[in-house]
Amino acid sequence: MRAARYHGPGDIRVDEIPKPEIESPDHAIVRVTHTAICGSDLWFYRGASDREAPSPVGHEPMGIVEEVGDDVVSVEPGDRVLAPFAVSCGECEFCRKGIHTSCVNGDGWGGDNGGGQGEYVRCTQADGTLVKVPDRHADDPETLRSLLPLTDVMCTGHHAAVSAGVDAGATCAVVGDGAVGLCGVLAARRLGAERIIAMGHHEDRLEIAEEFGATDLVSARGEEAVEAVHERTNGGVDHVLECVGAESSMETAVGVARPGGTVGYVGVPHGMDAGVDPFPFFGDNIALRGGVAPVREYIEDLMADVLQGTLDPAPVFTKTVDLDGVPEGYRAMDERDAVKVLVEL
Repeated sequence: MRAARYHGPGDIRVDEIPKPEIESPDHAIVRVTHTAICGSDLWFYRGASDREAPSPVGHEPMGIVEEVGDDVVSVEPGDRVLAPFAVSCGECEFCRKGIHTSCVNGDGWGGDNGGGQGEYVRCTQADGTLVKVPDRHADDPETLRSLLPLTDVMCTGHHAAVSAGVDAGATCAVVGDGAVGLCGVLAARRLGAERIIAMGHHEDRLEIAEEFGATDLVSARGEEAVEAVHERTNGGVDHVLECVGAESSMETAVGVARPGGTVGYVGVPHGMDAGVDPFPFFGDNIALRGGVAPVREYIEDLMADVLQGTLDPAPVFTKTVDLDGVPEGYRAMDERDAVKVLVEL
């Protein structure tokens, strides 16, 4: 089969690799029809995190089940499915608590499983991971485009909002204008926030944030941005969604939080070698909650909203490529020419 692989910083190629096969009764093989390039993929693309070379890439697969192991009961060949970025069993202590990303039997999409940006993947915990799309929606192109963000960024933005305690009538700030931050705006609106302050540095992305429900836009940086939020809210907000993962974004997040507020963080931490100063959290009794998003916990509830037409994260896809276009997709995201790239196989 053909799949995108990492060969070193800035070097993504589409190679021929062995097609994964069923190796255990709980496995399934999925023919990928849609996938995406994630902002977190840019860390290894830029050389900011280590990764074996060559290695398959991608973690947001959606497609058609081709084959299942003897123990798989939730899906069958021919079903349209989407899958979280983390494989989970659905039965262990942590899956039962809704923390599927800490599954004791967890797995991922790389290595021999094929990578999410290729023609096929092997799901090693099919019953606990794969989510079937109802048959009546399984072939509608627009619906599929709207469902694909649920494999990662929409559920991750939702996790930020939930972790920050956003509820009906709330005023909140979203730090970051990438796909996760934009989905955080959508999630805050879905949870009933009355005022949503989107903070970012790219006018085109802030326009999407406004389309998604942001009531205020702040494009300033650093202390100027913090001051702007304080001026608009008379001292900060109770709920902050940190959707970047950099030291500067965390400083901004705690800076705009009101005393006694909560920062919900989902940005993958990078560039924090010096650590984050805990004193602003301590001094103002600001809580810090969040982490890697347990997408499997949220995906079915959010899918129901997508299917009934009340939630549509599809506008985060600002560029579409085929499998051969994946290297160009990485370049476009790296150079901020695209918010998020959809890959159609």
